[in-house]
Amino acid sequence: MSGNELRAQAIASIACRPKVAVSTPGRLEDLWAKDVFSLSKMQECLPKSVFKSVQKTITTGSALDVSVADVVAVAMKDWAISKGALYYSHMFYPLTNATAEKHDGFISVQSDGSVISEFSGKVLVQGEPDGSSFPNGGIRSTFEARGYTAWDVTSPAFVMETENGVTLCIPTVFVSWTGEALDKKTPLLRSNAAMSKAATRVLKLLGHSEVAPVNSSCGAEQEYFLVDSSFASVRPDLLLAGRTLFGKAPAKGQQFDDHYFGAIPERVQIFMQDVEEKLYRLGIPAKTRHNEVAPGQFEIAPFFEAANVASDHQQLIMTVLRNTAKKHGFVCLLHEKPFAGINGSGKHVNWSVGNATQGNLLDPGDTPHSNAQFLVFCGAVIRGVHKYGPLMRAVIASASNDHRLGANEAPPAIISIYLGSQLQDVFDQIASGEVTGSQSKGDMDLGVPTLPVFPKDAGDRNRTSPFAFTGNRFEFRAVGSGQSVSGPLVAMNTILADSLDWMADQLEAKLGSGVELNVAIHDILRDVIRDHGAVVFNGNGYSSEWHEMAVNERGLLNLRTTADALPVLREQYIEDLFSKENVLTPVELGSRFEAYSEQYIQHIEVEAKLVISMAKTIIYPAAVRYMGELAKTIDSLSEIGVEFGKDSVVKVAELTKSMMASVGELDDMLTKHFMSVEEHMQFCAQTIRPLMDQVREYADALEGEVADDLWPLPTYQEMLFIK
Repeated sequence: MSGNELRAQAIASIACRPKVAVSTPGRLEDLWAKDVFSLSKMQECLPKSVFKSVQKTITTGSALDVSVADVVAVAMKDWAISKGALYYSHMFYPLTNATAEKHDGFISVQSDGSVISEFSGKVLVQGEPDGSSFPNGGIRSTFEARGYTAWDVTSPAFVMETENGVTLCIPTVFVSWTGEALDKKTPLLRSNAAMSKAATRVLKLLGHSEVAPVNSSCGAEQEYFLVDSSFASVRPDLLLAGRTLFGKAPAKGQQFDDHYFGAIPERVQIFMQDVEEKLYRLGIPAKTRHNEVAPGQFEIAPFFEAANVASDHQQLIMTVLRNTAKKHGFVCLLHEKPFAGINGSGKHVNWSVGNATQGNLLDPGDTPHSNAQFLVFCGAVIRGVHKYGPLMRAVIASASNDHRLGANEAPPAIISIYLGSQLQDVFDQIASGEVTGSQSKGDMDLGVPTLPVFPKDAGDRNRTSPFAFTGNRFEFRAVGSGQSVSGPLVAMNTILADSLDWMADQLEAKLGSGVELNVAIHDILRDVIRDHGAVVFNGNGYSSEWHEMAVNERGLLNLRTTADALPVLREQYIEDLFSKENVLTPVELGSRFEAYSEQYIQHIEVEAKLVISMAKTIIYPAAVRYMGELAKTIDSLSEIGVEFGKDSVVKVAELTKSMMASVGELDDMLTKHFMSVEEHMQFCAQTIRPLMDQVREYADALEGEVADDLWPLPTYQEMLFIK
């Protein structure tokens, strides 16, 4: 069957696709955490002493008492079996942004040939998957295969139910036989411990005698696209690259802003309802759903949770979105820019820090000018982002996110902080030496008696800032849709730990010399604004003036591509940061650079090979076929004296010739060899990608010329608007 016939068949199949039967949603209270081995379930089935031991580890971060593992394992197994589970899996998060799992049965064969269900504490605490085939950045040779998973008691186990059965899933870390972290969870746990230690120092210097462990929290807004699977199945680029490598812009895109927050299509709403029910059963607090700006684009956002749990839940959200989409005849696209010319998708990571005794440490209250605790922690963030902005750019770097950053839909690649007018004014006062007050929030009176008067925020939002203060937290807006949130959280926790340690050192020195506490705080914050205030920018991050000012006047880096950003991980000051805070060893940090740079190169080279293949085997034959049919028609018309269409044949021929010439050039470029990985990345960014875009320019022009019934690929118009 030809490509255009497959396309026609896909369109026809959508029209007659039966609706997925969905039951009436149950009560939230009945669904909530139904499939989670939560603290409340542990309390029901564990001896009191064992439960208290596990609870203490989870709530205070104290060391796990391994002696209780056998009792917990039996209770966990019995609970999972009662839910229908026959298998368990140590789930972990390798350096791929994906979730890894190996399923093992509870089965244990006895000497008489019978079997029993068995799950020991030893198996719960430690697993041993093959570590040779996961990215390790040179930590291990490929013939050295041993790797370990270790139970993370602070993230609850759960059962995952699919049409194929039920599996007990146990969140774990993943390390090599030599002890290095091969995953994204281990550094996150370490970074949180480092931040808590530094925050505790500062809080005690501020006069608090009772300080509970400090934890970072996260709420990640997930954007995604839905495309009917009938279309995606005949688009090799969507199947293998996650984005369209070809596609002419439709007459209508997002220019009318009529999709954003619009009525959710019925079929999509049914899908969303199904997703949310699954998430609620897994204890994931999905709060918000809506249409996003681009046609075919949507968003789901959960409540804040402890960063480690939120990171695990974010991985589950991506899994549930993808798997549930299949059930509803969709493909869920988490690529940052699946469609050229319209907005792409991100993952806004809302981040804060706090504890049980002092609360949210980034809450300014009604009078931030007098809230010394908040000002110290906010000042630490400002210092950290200025010193380590390039690191924050590096942890969101990917071949796919490069398409989105700075594209007038996402923040620029220059890392800056937005504070808002109220906090900007307070820090300006600190810099001037005299603090007199805070701008009031005020009220909103709409002038209609039947409408309520309500309080408004003291400052507006800024969607162009990559790192914006939004009331009681910072929002890292530049994270990619398909990325794990662990990397950004590790970076934010670690740079905050470094700055809080610096703050504590400064406070101890000043207080030790007899300076009064409030005076010491003011002096330290004034120094922070003087030395690091260049990172604060409240204006339009898209403007060319800001880009020039940021680089030339403020000394900020504009790392436009992943090839520019990833080498930051090799900088000595970044290595020193992670070593000092015991988050990543030099070997572990180096492995991240090696793994992520290899992924970047492979990603672009796979796309380039797809461009070549699709141009040669799909687009070129369609163009030739069209020229042949058009030429026959022109000849027939000329026989009856009608001269028409020759210019069209010439135009298509010229576009086809130019496209294939670019394809040949791109093919040649893929044979190059390089002396270093940095050189190879730059070649991908500066040579391969522009050549791919050049091929696409000709191919998309051909789409506008070739007869629609001969064009073999589903179009943007079809994929974006047919739901």
